[in-house]
Amino acid sequence: MKILLKIAYLGTNYCGYQVQSNGVTVQEMLNRATREVFGFDCDIVGCSRTDSGVHARGFCATVSKKGTQTLETTVPVARIPRALNVHLPADIAVLEARAVEDQFHARYSVVSKEYEYLIYNGAERDPFLAERAWHVPQPIDERALDAMQRAAAAFVGTHDFAACRATGSTELTDTVRTVFSASVTRKGDLISFCVRADGFLYNMVRIMAGTLIAVARGKIPAEEIPARLQAGKRQGMGTTAPPEGLYLDRVFYE
Repeated sequence: MKILLKIAYLGTNYCGYQVQSNGVTVQEMLNRATREVFGFDCDIVGCSRTDSGVHARGFCATVSKKGTQTLETTVPVARIPRALNVHLPADIAVLEARAVEDQFHARYSVVSKEYEYLIYNGAERDPFLAERAWHVPQPIDERALDAMQRAAAAFVGTHDFAACRATGSTELTDTVRTVFSASVTRKGDLISFCVRADGFLYNMVRIMAGTLIAVARGKIPAEEIPARLQAGKRQGMGTTAPPEGLYLDRVFYE
C-alpha cells in the first residue's frame, strides 16, 4: 500500500511545493518529516505543483518507500498525521492520512481540482490579510461584481485555454481543459473566485483572476471573454494576479 496525505500549508515562506535548488520547498519539509517518522527516505508524489507564495488547504500527496511503490510501517494510519506534524513547521500540517493501492497516483488519478483566489477590496491594507489575498483598493461596486460573475461563467465548459497560459510556457502542447464551475462571491471586503476543472495550465487561475479584475475596471467587457478565449492570445486577457491570493482548495479522485 501507499499512504495518501491531505496537507494544508501557507506558501509564503516556500519556493513552491516541488523540491528545487534555489530555496526551501514544501516537499523538502515533507521529505524530512517522513524520514524521521518512518526511518527511511520516502518518495513523496504531489497532486500538482504550486508556485512560490501559493497556499493550499487540501493538497494531496502519496508516500512510499524510496525506490518502491509501497510503504511498510508499524505506525497506524490514523496516527500518521500527528506523527508527521511533530516534525513539520507551523505553516505546514498533515490533516488526514489513508491507505491507497500501490497503483494509485496522486497526480494522474486526479479527476478534478478546485482553486480559490481571494481578493481584498478594502480601501486600506489589512495586515491580517498580508500575503493571504490580493489587495485591490479601487472600489468594486455591485455593477462591477456582476460583470465579474458573468465573465467567470464564460470560463465554464470545454475550451482551449491557451490565452490563460503563462507567456513562454512550454509545459504542455494540449491546452484544452474542461471547467466544471467558476463563480465570484463577495462577503464584506473579500471577493472570492472559485474554479473547478479537470486540469489547469501554468498560471491559468491567476490569469483568470487578473482578467476578472480587468473586467471589474472596465478594461475588458465580460461579453468578450468567449471570443478572447477562442483567439488564444495571452495579451487578450488580464494581468497575472499575484500568487498570495491563490489557494489549492480541494482535489477530487474517483
